[in-house]
Formats: sequence, structure tokens, C-alpha cells
Amino acid sequence: MSHSGNTTITVKVVAAESLYKRDVFRSPDPFAVLTVDGSQTKSTSAAKKTLNPYWNETFTFNANENSILVIQVFDQKKFKKKDQGFLGVVNIRIGDVIDLSLSNFEETITRELKKSNDNVVVSGRLIIVVSHSATNGSTASSRSRPSAAIGGSSRSSSSAVQSSNTSAAAAVASTAASAGTSSNSNRQYSSFEDQYGRLPPGWERRTDNFGRTYYVDHNSRTTTWKRPTLEQSESERGQQRQNVTEAERRQHRGRTLPDDRASSPNPNNITVNTVGGAPASSGTSAVSLAATGGTTSGLGELPPGWEQRFTPEGRPYFVDHNTRTTTWVDPRRQQYIRTYGPNTTVQQQPVSQLGPLPSGWEMRLTNTARVYFVDHNTKTTTWDDPRLPSSLDQNVPQYKRDFRRKVIYFRSQPALRILPGQCHIKVRRDHIFEDSYQEIMRQTPEDLKKRLMIKFEGEEGLDYGGVSREFFFLLSHEMFNPFYCLFEYSAHDNYTLQINPNSGINPEHLNYFKFIGRVVGLGVFHRRFLDAFFVGALYKMMLHKKVVLQDMEGVDAEFYRSLKWMLENDIQGILDLTFSAEEERFGEMHEVDLKPNGREIEVTNDNKKEYVELITEWKIYKCVEEQFKAFMDGFNELIPEELVNVFDERELELLIGGIAEIDVDDWKKHTDYRGYQESDEVIQWFWKCISEWDNEQRARLLQFTTGTSRIPVNGFKDLQGSDGPRRFTIEKAGEPNQLPKSHTCFNRVDLPPYVDYDSMKQKMSLAVEETVGFGQE
Repeated sequence: MSHSGNTTITVKVVAAESLYKRDVFRSPDPFAVLTVDGSQTKSTSAAKKTLNPYWNETFTFNANENSILVIQVFDQKKFKKKDQGFLGVVNIRIGDVIDLSLSNFEETITRELKKSNDNVVVSGRLIIVVSHSATNGSTASSRSRPSAAIGGSSRSSSSAVQSSNTSAAAAVASTAASAGTSSNSNRQYSSFEDQYGRLPPGWERRTDNFGRTYYVDHNSRTTTWKRPTLEQSESERGQQRQNVTEAERRQHRGRTLPDDRASSPNPNNITVNTVGGAPASSGTSAVSLAATGGTTSGLGELPPGWEQRFTPEGRPYFVDHNTRTTTWVDPRRQQYIRTYGPNTTVQQQPVSQLGPLPSGWEMRLTNTARVYFVDHNTKTTTWDDPRLPSSLDQNVPQYKRDFRRKVIYFRSQPALRILPGQCHIKVRRDHIFEDSYQEIMRQTPEDLKKRLMIKFEGEEGLDYGGVSREFFFLLSHEMFNPFYCLFEYSAHDNYTLQINPNSGINPEHLNYFKFIGRVVGLGVFHRRFLDAFFVGALYKMMLHKKVVLQDMEGVDAEFYRSLKWMLENDIQGILDLTFSAEEERFGEMHEVDLKPNGREIEVTNDNKKEYVELITEWKIYKCVEEQFKAFMDGFNELIPEELVNVFDERELELLIGGIAEIDVDDWKKHTDYRGYQESDEVIQWFWKCISEWDNEQRARLLQFTTGTSRIPVNGFKDLQGSDGPRRFTIEKAGEPNQLPKSHTCFNRVDLPPYVDYDSMKQKMSLAVEETVGFGQE
């Protein structure tokens, strides 16, 4: 029945969610103004620095069913300015939400905030509870109608908003709002949950610059406007995340398949036992795989410190006790090397005309009789004769020549020489992060500078380079996963990494940052690439360079544009700022001074340059200073600070991560063939397939065949194998119904003679994406 007379109603303003952040430099101080029929006006207190204010304040009004309740939300700091800091409005007709004819009635209402007449952009929702109690003390039972209450269910009790559980993964307090909750409650959710509860594992909630909520799936690196749902049990949710993680590993995993004796010609007549694609010589000491013909008689005695020995098959090889190396090459034999003249013609030049090699250098031959050089000072190999101008310096940009010279200098330093002995690290694939942490942190920096011997539990592969390359690849994917809250992506559409300022949610986070620093240093020391790229500012910080405004663009593009606008425009009367910054700690906003007593110092046209410098330093460096220091402590245990400073930030990025974009033409140009010729139809199909693939698929193929998706800065010409420089090789082996096989230690793929292009493409895709582990068929 109709109820047109005035009666007393109670309006509880519980909270607002996802308000529009109009000022990029700070969050608003929201308060709500309630008006009934244009004559009764009341307001809440102001919540401080939040887009999700929680008021939980109750007001009474005289109203009838035709009364209009208007609730406007403003930013207190801008309330007296021109736009009054307007954040949205809700209009409610009382008779539409409660039945005044009933003795007791209560309704929880969630309404989207609307624009005002000036069309200012707004976003978010307002949550209120409207109730009516009869003054005659009637005990008639309450009734309620369906509403858009939180969680999608209506309420008939005093509870306004159901409590959300604290997220263990992010450990950010998300306090429930209810009618009986004290005013000290804080309604803020972590990015891994919302008012409807926890998000599925690997999902995160974010807000765009228009205040709209969207969701990031870190499992597949995709975004969606639609909230993901997960109705499984806890065990099913755990299994789902495990399946997703395993699927990602399978997509990025290298493979080396065992026992290639039947398919691989052995021109050197050496007995080879192949385990996981890595040869172990039978019954001999470590023998260089470089081979030439027999020794020449009548050359006289061997040089001092040299000894001639024989394999069980009677083949001579030579031991240099001065450098503790072995080689097939008779040191007394006259050698010729190939150099490239101005017109790229091959010129044969005897070594004797060039003079002796520098101290600690040795010349060797590959099994195809190509000369390469070993620098025993730095334990590195190169195709370039150190006595000649480098062929790498021809027709390449100056910055590449400079970088190459810096790398040569860097790696020639005594502090970066591999120490005698071996460093054994054994891990489980499905626990690579935890196992690596235990293995790497238990060892001294000196132990970690010994030759790495990585072992995946339950797999037979021996580490001649390929296994350790995959180890760094897989570990970098795991330890930089934002799920662990140690690192985060710099933006929702940019997968460069930066330190998460809220990493302290993990009480052991500083130990983990030291561990990650060690891993990065370990990769640089042992010349292994990590499959991760940091924001440019982090590389500058590693080189102790001052971060500047331009660095902000890679960290927060919107914030960068706002700061740039500040410097270029008059801000008097437009921006209301002080020398302070807002910092979110576990869901609560805190004000931090950028200089002593900064929150009391106004930013003006005269001092805005200083403000921009200080806010840039704080946002990029100061808020993660503790984590970064732990990271550098671990890094500098393997890489001395003064040595890495020879590089600039772009060069340091290449030193750590290699090149991400894969040049197919360069790949093709520096590929060798066994059993095939470049003109063969199968080889043409192979390159056609790679050309049609996107860069991610190419990276997976490269990882499948070499153990890593990264290539050296000078391209495929500098690929390394287990025995020195090793070009990418395609070998004719296997049957047309078989998958390709790979040997990561030797950068080789065994490609069967497929009968048609579609069959080959399908088999290649299957091998690259589905084959798992070392030592498996």
C-alpha cells in the first residue's frame, strides 16, 4: 500500500569503490554529501588519500516514498576549487528501494556513480544501507527485495558488506564493511582480490586511467574486462595453477635427445658415448673436439711443456701442460689461417708471418678444419685472430664495435676467470625456484665461480653448456614471476620488470633479492643469458647513475607525461601539491616527505623543478632502495662493481639478456648443413617455416636447439657450443615420420627428410612445444 506521509529513514553511507583518480600526483580525500528533497543536507567525514573510501557513517532524514535522496562525492582538497573536486553522484527515489508501509525494512544498495551536468569523467560505485523502523514499536518481520548487493545477493540483516578474506599471496589487508563494524575499519582490497572474494591464481585486478577495472592473467599474459570466476575447491585451484605453470615451462623448454651415434657421422673415428646430446670421451683424458689430420714427421722435439699422447684407437693428440689443455693440433706444425680481404676474398696467410700469439692464447681447429682461438687468460674462444683487425669490426655500427671491445676488456679481468673445480647444482624442474635458492645460497661466491655443472633431477643430460643455458632460462621465468611479489611489470601492457615496492609482504624478501642478484651475476660471470628485461632505470641504478625524468617514461608513462606537463606549464592555482608523496603499504595510504618537513612545503613555479627531481628519485629508487641494495649485494659477490661500470645501461642490458628480436636472415647466413645442402627442398621448407613464425615461436625453436632463446650481441656468428664457437647446424637424420631431435650442447638439430611442407611444419611445432627435458625420446 502507498505511504505518502513523512516518516524517519536511516541512511548509512558505507563505502565507495574505484573512484576516478583525477589528479595523477595524489589520491583524493573523498567525502559524501547527502541531500533529501533539496532541504535536508548532511555530510560524512573525509577519508584520506584513497580511491576506495570507507566511511560507515549513519544519518537520519524525514522522507516519504516520493522523496529523492541525492548523494554526491567530492575531493575535500578541491572542494572549494572551480570543479569542486566532483567525483560522482547517485540519485535514489526512496519508494523505489524501501517499503515505508512495513514496520521494519532495510535494504543494501550498490549504485554506479554518475556524471553531473558538466560531464566530468567519473567512475566507481557507492554502497549504502537505507532502513526504516516503525515508531510504534511494531515487531512485524522485515522484508527485502532483490538488489545489486555485494556478492550478488540481497541482505535483510544489518550486514552491509560481507567481509573479504585476507589474501595470503599478497597479504594485503582487505577489511570488510558491515553495519556493526567500527569506524576504524579500512575497506581496501589487494590487487589479487575484490569485494567478490579472491581472484583465481595468477590473476590480478587493476584500474585504467579512466577508473575502469580490468583483469590481468599473468598465466597467459592477457587482459580482459570480464572478472574471472573460479568455483573449484582449494585442491582443484592448486592443481590448475600447477597445470598452467607446467604448460608455460613446456612452451619454453629446451630439449636434447640421447644417443645420436646411429644418425651422426663420426669423421674423427673417436668412440663417443652420447648422453643427453653431450659426448663423453671413452677412456681418455679431456680431449679437444677440434680435429685435423695426422702429425707431420721430421719436425723435431715438441716445445717445452708439451707432451704427445694417444687415444685407445691409436690417434695422437697433444697435451700442453703450460695451459693444462689438450688439442689434436701438433704445435710444431705450420698452420694457415683464413682472413678476409677488402673484397671479401679468402686469403691464406701463414701464422709465422703474423708473429706469435699473445701470451695465454692458443689456436685450434674445429672438426671442419676451421681455425678458432682460445684465450686461456679469460677462458674464452673466438673466431678472430687476436693479431688481426677483427672481422666483426667490418660494416658494423660504431656502438657495436665499442661494445665488443668493452666485453673483451671486461672478460679479460682476473676477477672474472673461472676458478679450478666444479660447482654442482641439482634441482627439480617443478621446484626450480625453491631448489635453486637453497643450492645457490648455501655456496660461497668462490664456489659459484667454478665451472657450473647443472643437473635436473631424474634426467640423464650432462652439462656441456646446454643444460646450464636452459637452467638460467627456466629460473629467470620463475623468479621474476609477479606471483611471488618480488618483481612486477612496469605497466599492464608492458612486460619489462621492476622491483615491487610491496615485496616486504614476504618477510624473507631481502634474502630473495640477494639470491636474484647472485643469479644475475652468475649468468654474467658464466656467460649465460636470462630471459628477462628490466626497466631501463634499473640498469642505470646498477651502474650508480642518477635517475632522471626521462627514466620515468619506462616506469609509469602517465606519471611521466604529468611531470613533463608540470615543467612546461604554469601550475599556480592549478595543482595543489606539497613536497610529499603517497605510499601504499598493505592497502593503506601513507604520506612520505620528499625533503624535511616536505608535506608543509607547497610546490610552486619556482621550486617545481626540484619537486620533479625528488619525486622521480623517490618513485624509481627510494621506495625500493632496501630491495635494490640486497640485489646488488648478491650481484657484486660475482661481478665487481668497478668492472661493470665500463658499460652503459643499454650495453648492460645486452650483457644480461642478449638480443630478444631474432634476425632470420642472420640465422640463415650463419648455419651449417650435414647431409643437406642449402638448396635442398627440405631446407627451403625449414626456413620458410621459421619466416612464417612469430618471434616467440622462433625463440622457442632457438631454445629447443641451443638451450636459450637469447643470442650474442653480434648475432648468430658468435654462437657458442661445448667445445668453442659452434655454428647452428642442421643435420639430415631420422625418418619422415619422426620428430626433429636437438643437441643443445652443439647447437644442432637433426631434421628428417620430410616429404611435404605441412608435415614438416607440424612435426617441428610438435617437437618444439611438447618435448620435455633432457635425455628423453
